[in-house]
Amino acid sequence: MKIEGLRSEKNGDRVRVAATVSWEDCDRPTHEVYFETEEAFAEGLSCNPHAFLMGCAIPAMHYGEERLFIDAEICPELRDGLMTAMSWLRHWFYEPDRALVRIEAKTRSSLPTPRTPERAGFFFSGGIDSFATLRANRLNFPPEHPWSIKDGLLVYGLELDTPEAFKCVLDLLSPTALDLGITLVPVYTNLYLIYRPEDAANDFSFWTKEFQGAALAAVAHAFAQRLTVVSIAASDDIVNLYPYGSHPVLDPNYSSVDLRVRHDGVALSRLAKTRLVAEWDVALQHLRVCNRFQLYQPDRLNCGQCEKCVRTMLGLVVLGVLDQTCAFPTDDVSAELVQAVVHLSRDTVHYYRELIAPLAEKHRHDLVRVIEHKMAEYHRRPKMANWITSIRQFDQQYLNGNLVRVKRLVSRRKRARLAPINPMYG
Repeated sequence: MKIEGLRSEKNGDRVRVAATVSWEDCDRPTHEVYFETEEAFAEGLSCNPHAFLMGCAIPAMHYGEERLFIDAEICPELRDGLMTAMSWLRHWFYEPDRALVRIEAKTRSSLPTPRTPERAGFFFSGGIDSFATLRANRLNFPPEHPWSIKDGLLVYGLELDTPEAFKCVLDLLSPTALDLGITLVPVYTNLYLIYRPEDAANDFSFWTKEFQGAALAAVAHAFAQRLTVVSIAASDDIVNLYPYGSHPVLDPNYSSVDLRVRHDGVALSRLAKTRLVAEWDVALQHLRVCNRFQLYQPDRLNCGQCEKCVRTMLGLVVLGVLDQTCAFPTDDVSAELVQAVVHLSRDTVHYYRELIAPLAEKHRHDLVRVIEHKMAEYHRRPKMANWITSIRQFDQQYLNGNLVRVKRLVSRRKRARLAPINPMYG
């Protein structure tokens, strides 16, 4: 992979930094990587080679490139950190003999001049994790401390890639940011869209498992003329960690001598973070946890019907504050809603496990029963999968696959029998 043609340019009423990326070992088209922001924040956006290096290294590894060449000087700390991060990703997701991407770039031997004044920022989505990061920062760092957060980066093109939805979020969080005492910096990038696999089923998997921490760090490095430390909010706590694309052993490795990248909040469970937010009314009233962008409304961005909404609402029920926020359309959660919406996975099971005891203490045994039922279903699933695998192996070894063929035939006949009649043909 080669990163060339680093440049700064205007894009309508925004400013953009971009580079041309070409592939050498896989059949993918040459493309442009860009980061842009509004003119009000133009001085903070720079054509920093670290941003493009960070935005390309993990995709280069994922798609099997042998090298990553960039005709620019890079910080040796960042180079070493990237090699460490890629080693972790190889250990988690690839064969042990998988070659790491070779980084070919000049080594920067001096600090940037002039030195950027100390300023802290974080990635601000309006969700529980990001609000908890800001709240903990306000409680732990005096305003004059260099790590006291001043900026919130709201990024279009990663989680949010629908212009109308992004405008809703930006409109809602902009006045909230003023109340919170931070500057909201909108950022636009195409990192997610250009690196997603052609196989849509693997699309979100690559982002979550390997790329998201690096992509966020790439955005942060594009603003290294404005920021010297950036926090990425942790998704999970220490006891529930597993290999993931934003992780405490990955994110700090994306730092350079002029920009520190922090993985923040890993010591707090989801419920502990929710408690931090619930004690802060401005955050409680402006929560945005929902990903159902098509249902966004200008005054409310949570549908109250999806798994993320239900998970958060349950936490607020535990804390006795769901009826005190206007962020959700209802002030209670029914067992029927939990039954219909929640499907536990490795990513979510621990969120619900920690809710059982406090819900029981509040005498919400209706919710406890359905969550415990969901937990039992979840734990039965591996046993069922092992049983099905054993049957398939027996079928292949002793029945020449005839059992699978009979099952498929029965299923086809059943679907044909139940298919609706086309009204055009009687």
